[in-house]
This record gives sequence, structure tokens and C-alpha cells, in this order.
Amino acid sequence: MKRLSLMPLAALAMLACSAASAQNLEAQRAAMRTAIDNAERGQFDANAASALRNHPLYGWLEYSTLRRNLDTLSTAQAQDFLKRYQGQAVAETFRAAWLPALARRQDWPTLLANWKPSNDAGMRCAELNARQATGKADAQWTNDAQALWRSSGKSLPDACDAVFAVLSSRGGLTPALRWERIDAAADAQQPAVMRSAARGLPAAELAQANDYAAFVDTPDTRALNWPKNERSRRIATDGLQKLAKANPDAAEQQLPQYAQTLALTADQQGQVRYEIALWTVASYLPDSARRLAAVPESAYDERLHEWRTREAMARGDWPAALAAIRKMPASQRNDSRWRWFEGRLLEKTGKPADATALYRAAAADPTFHGFLAADKLKQPYALCPWNPNDSAQAKAAVARDPALVRALELNKIERPTWAAREWADALTRFDDTQRRLAVEVASNDGWFDRAVFALKGPQEQRLYTLRFPLHHDDSIRREASRNALDPAWIAAEIRAESIFNPKARSPANAMGLMQVLPATGAAVAKRIGLSGYGGAASLYDSDTNIAIGTAYLRQLMDKYNGQPYVTIAAYNAGPTPTARWQSQRPNYDPDFWIETISYKETREYVARVLAFSVIYDWRLNGNALTLSDRMVGKIDGARKNFTCATP
Repeated sequence: MKRLSLMPLAALAMLACSAASAQNLEAQRAAMRTAIDNAERGQFDANAASALRNHPLYGWLEYSTLRRNLDTLSTAQAQDFLKRYQGQAVAETFRAAWLPALARRQDWPTLLANWKPSNDAGMRCAELNARQATGKADAQWTNDAQALWRSSGKSLPDACDAVFAVLSSRGGLTPALRWERIDAAADAQQPAVMRSAARGLPAAELAQANDYAAFVDTPDTRALNWPKNERSRRIATDGLQKLAKANPDAAEQQLPQYAQTLALTADQQGQVRYEIALWTVASYLPDSARRLAAVPESAYDERLHEWRTREAMARGDWPAALAAIRKMPASQRNDSRWRWFEGRLLEKTGKPADATALYRAAAADPTFHGFLAADKLKQPYALCPWNPNDSAQAKAAVARDPALVRALELNKIERPTWAAREWADALTRFDDTQRRLAVEVASNDGWFDRAVFALKGPQEQRLYTLRFPLHHDDSIRREASRNALDPAWIAAEIRAESIFNPKARSPANAMGLMQVLPATGAAVAKRIGLSGYGGAASLYDSDTNIAIGTAYLRQLMDKYNGQPYVTIAAYNAGPTPTARWQSQRPNYDPDFWIETISYKETREYVARVLAFSVIYDWRLNGNALTLSDRMVGKIDGARKNFTCATP
């Protein structure tokens, strides 16, 4: 008989203690979640709360209670809270909620006593109102109010109306200042703000300002009788740019008369033609090429350079597309995307030998186009992971930071906004190494999106295990096998959709890891006979979400003839635009089809998911199916290794 090895009693005792501690921690976490929920409903239980007094989130529980009664809260209670939690995110969150309540009841002395500088325009106006009401509207007050007036061409909060009324009564809103804001509002294409700023101008100037605002609203030939000065030219340019976004045909038709009569400069005409071209080419309308050609080169920026290239690609005019890339500034042209396409266009125009150097440069970049270039050269993928040799002590010290502890706990109880505030507060005290270690601590705790939002620079972008978390891999492999899909693709979809947050929910109500809409979830669950599906809430269950999301991908794959790149576009944008792109550019090579998708979000999403799939293949298997095969649904093709050149 084989003798079983026995674990030492001390180790058994430690495991038992650790398990008991974890259970106790989870029980306290659940109790805190319930206590906060109850407090927000006005059902604060003092007896239950007393047992949580030593919990790191007790301040947030108090905040939840106080926030319900901000308009009647005593100053003593509020200041006591601020004093006890001074320097913590919860105190500043409370202050940001309490000060507007003080402004509503016009308790100006208390507001000033508890004021801290803020970038929030409404709070700045509240503080200015407080200073004015308490007799502190001195020269500095005037300067501060004028600075706020100048700060934006967009609408400011209602609390600012009283500030500007006093400023005007004191002679602080001169006609020149009013015109300054009118000009800024015109540039921001905000005619209502223009009209508001004009009140108080002399009658003749008021009439002119209102006519300017009317033109920005809807261009009218009255502008042909405007004064022939720089302001009229500026306003005409603003109005025509706004018109071009809504109706590029009308803007193109009307531009010449205003250009001639008001003597618009070449630069101003270029600004209008830029918008005319942009809003034409973004839908690949018939006049796209002509309107792009009418934009002076001096008016081109990176966005329009890209659209000129895409427009030529969409027409299959390979020489024009190549010429468009070569007109890009070097910083843009040297990106792996445009190196790849310059090489591809050289091939399309009969110069394949000239493409090799471009592919070689692109292949050094671990991105969608870099991976395609490596495939073209039949060389390994470039991937150079960085594995910092950090001490356990340094990581433990970061993990003990009180703000980080609170951030992690808030994330656990699904309070993402509060968690992000504690996280931001912690990062204000961390150096670069500590920030990176904080990302690792958060990722180890299941808060994976910190790696996306907090890692910076080329070096930290090489932290692939942090940037590309892998969770629920058993479910991913199982459902991928069941639906004859590549598990690396499923992982990449989850990374792109939710960054492995099972409770993610989009503004469109897409839910869970793979961001499934409830209607889609119900239909797919019924189709595949998923037992136990209990409605939309089931989409927050990771296994259920992966099962439904993967089956839905399989459904789309079957619909789109087994083409993953089209399927990914449809998963993001839906069937209607995908059908339009297919009909507009049938039989296009996959890379050109992807690049000419008219929706920026979908265009980048498809490339991102495919690139992520390569990296997740590396994470799952140590090597990868070639992207060229993966893109067209060939999952049994050749696999390749990764190499780390000097980063």
C-alpha cells in the first residue's frame, strides 16, 4: 500500500485559520454592501452599523447616510465628518455634494469656510456668489468672475447667472468682454450662448450679435450685408462649418458667395472645405474624391489624411491610395498601419520588391498590422514581455495602502465610481513603480481594467499578462470547443467588451463579460436550450454569459459564411451597417475591407479583437495561429512562435 504523506498540524491549522478569515471577510463585505444599500434607501440600521465600525469602508457608509439629508444636515455634523476623514476620497466626495446644498440654502459663510479650489464651473460660481454675498466682491473677485466668463464658449451652469449679473452691474462686463465670449461661442457653434452673451450690448451691436447667432444657427444671405471685417469672416466660417456637418452639399453651394463678398481668407475657406470633405467622405458619398481634392494641403490633419487614403481604397484606386499615404506627415506614415498599407499598395501597383522594407518595419510592432506584416514575411511575431523583478515587500507595502484597500473593497461590492475615486487618490501618492505594483495588486484581486487605464508608456505596454488577463479559461475553452471556435478569439472578445468584468453594463444595456443584450440573450438561450436561464440577470453569471456570447458568435459566423472579420464587425455594429459594407465592397481583401469600414469604433474594434486573439493564443498555448488564417476562419492552419527582439 502506498503511504499517504501527512500535512503538518501547524500547516493544517494555518489553512483552517486562513479559510475562516476569508469567510469572515466575505461576511463583513456582504454586511457592508447591505448596510450601504439600506442607508441609501433611508433605512440606516445603527445597530448593524456598529458592528462595521472598524471596516475600511465605514466612512462610505456614513457618507451614504449623510448624503440623503444634505439640505437639512447641520454644519457641525458635516464638519465633523470632513475632519474625521480629512485627506480621504470620501471626504472630498462628500464636500462636492455638500457645498451645492449650502449654495441652495445660501449659507454662504459655511460654504466659504469649507471651500477647496475646484475645476467644476458650477462650484466656482457658487464660491463667487458666496464671496459677493458676504461683502468680498473685491478686485480679485472681478478678475475671477471675468476669467470664468472667458473660460468657455459653451453654456455654463445656472449658478453662474447671478455672478455675471453682479459683474455686469459693477461694469465688469464690457462690450469687449461680451464680444470675446460671443466669438468663443461662435467657434464652439453655440448660438444660444452667443445670444446670452450679447445681452447688455448697445442696441446696434446687440442686433449685429443676434444676426451672427442666427447665421450660426442657419446661414442666411443677410450675412452678405455684414461689415467686411475679421469678426464677420470668423462668424461666417463658423456657421458654414456647422452647416457642413449637417449638409455638406448646402455648405459647398453657399461657400463661394460668402467667400467672395466677405473676403474669406484661403485658410478660412480651407476650414469650411475641410468639414465639407470630412462629412462627405465619412459616408463615402459620390463627391468624396472631388471634395477632398478641394481641401488645401495646409488644412489637412491626420484624420483627413486617413480619410483620403480610405476613400481611394474604397474605390479600388490603388495609385491614389498610395499617393495619399505618401502625403501623410512622417510621424503618421511611419505607424505600422500605414507602413503595412503602403507595402500592400506597392504590391497592388506592381512593385512588390519595394514593399519588403515596409513590412519589415511594420512587423516589429505587436499590433494587428504588425502581425499581418510578420505573416507576409513568414517570420515569428514580435512580442517582448517585460517581467519586472519587484520585491514581495514592495508589493505588500503598496497593497497595504489604505486608499488602495478601500478601492479594492469598493470594487468588490460593485461601487465602481467610489472605487475609482479611492484609486485615483492612492495614485496621487505613488511613484511609477508603486503605480505599476498597484495595477498588479488590483489585477490579482480581479479588478482587471486598472491595467488598461493606469499603465503608461512603451515599457509598461509590455506587461502583457496584466494588460491581457485570462479568467474563466475553462468555460472559454469548453464553449469554444462546443461551437467550433478558437478560444483565443473568445478571450479577445471578452477583453475588448468588458475587460473581464462580469458585472459590466453598457449604456445600451449590453451586459456581462461578452456584453450581450437581454433580447439577444433570451433568443440565443432558447435556441441552444440553455437550462436554468433566468432572464437578463443571468447574463451577469460568467458561465452563462460565455455560453450565450459564444453561441451567438457561432450564429453570426454561420450567417457571414465563416468569416471572422465580418462576424466581429457585425458583433459590434449590428447587421444593417455590416450588410451595407458588404454590398459596397464585395470581394475585398479582408485588410482593405476592415480599413474601409466607415464607423471608426467598428473599424478599430475589428482590428483590436483580431490582434488580441493572437496575444491570447500566446497566453493560452505559447504560440499562435497565424493572423492571416485566423482572419478568414481557418482554425487548423499553421502556427508560429513569438520572438523578442530588442524593444
